[in-house]
Amino acid sequence: MTVQSDSSVWVRGQVAATFEPGASVSETARSAGIHVSQLFRWRKELCQISAPSVPQLVAVEVVEALPAPQSPAQPPPISRTRKKSSMVTIELGGARRLRVESDIDSEALGRILDVLERR
Repeated sequence: MTVQSDSSVWVRGQVAATFEPGASVSETARSAGIHVSQLFRWRKELCQISAPSVPQLVAVEVVEALPAPQSPAQPPPISRTRKKSSMVTIELGGARRLRVESDIDSEALGRILDVLERR
């Protein structure tokens, strides 16, 4: 190996060390005895070399349009067995009571209570 290739291997090793999980560029530079800006410059140069500067082209084949997908048949409605409902009594005060089934829509009940509260 020549001095140049040894140097290149060493530089690449230092740059690779900066990409290790938890690595610090400053500490890597300090332990290698070089200035941190030098290490950043090497990182920039080596990363530019490895990234292609020209976008890759991909072969494309143009074909006739595919037929539109047919809509699937409507699935049968899901039959939901209704639970045995029970009545809930809400004491509104002033001798007023509201009785609703226990499976009432909570948003609808909220609107009803808002109206009754204003009266």
